[in-house]
Amino acid sequence: MQITSIAAIYFLFFVMSAFVMLPFGVRTADEAGEAKVPGQADSAPVDFRPGKVAARASVIAALATALFVANYQNGWITVADIDFLPKPPAAEG
Repeated sequence: MQITSIAAIYFLFFVMSAFVMLPFGVRTADEAGEAKVPGQADSAPVDFRPGKVAARASVIAALATALFVANYQNGWITVADIDFLPKPPAAEG
């Protein structure tokens, strides 16, 4: 597998894990006991830290990419292993 392919797979895993990590560790103004700014949404976070989200996503993406590349090289799980749809009967000629 080429390094550019690995980088693209890492980027995909990073974006996916960053979106998954967004709601974790976030508190609203009501939960933190702080006053709201006029016009603020009830669900707005009090102290959003994008660096912390990116760091967590980086670690998860690195682990997922390592597992993906190892599976690609060793062939632990193949397409045949996850093909659960029944095959249509062969047409007789």
